[in-house]
Amino acid sequence: VPAAARWPVEVHLYPHRRVPGLDGLGRAERAAFGPIYTEVLRRLDGLFGVAMPYVSAWHQAPVRVDRDLAYTHLELFSIRRAPDKLKYLAGSESAMGAFVNDVPPEETAQRLRAVVTE
Repeated sequence: VPAAARWPVEVHLYPHRRVPGLDGLGRAERAAFGPIYTEVLRRLDGLFGVAMPYVSAWHQAPVRVDRDLAYTHLELFSIRRAPDKLKYLAGSESAMGAFVNDVPPEETAQRLRAVVTE
C-alpha cells in the first residue's frame, strides 16, 4: 500500500529490481506475479467479506524513448471504503487531482495483511 494512497484501497506491486517493462523480467519473475496477484485479489475480497470492485493497470516505460525513466509496476485500487460505502470524488479531487483519503494507508495495509486466505 503506497504511503500516499489516493484511494481507500490501493496496492502497488513492484518487481524486486528496476525494469522498464515486463519484457525486462525473466521467466521466473514473470511467473511469480500470477500467484502474488491472485493473493492480493483474495485479500481485497476478504477485506469486507464481499467481492471488491477494482481497477488494475500495469505501468511500463514508453516503447522507444526514455525507457530508463520508468519502473514497471502493477497498480490496483478500489473505490469501496467500507462494505456498503463507495468513495466519491469531491470537486477538488476531480478537478485538481488533490485527493483526500479518509482511510490511512497504514490502516489499509494492516487490514489487508490480517485477511486470512485459503
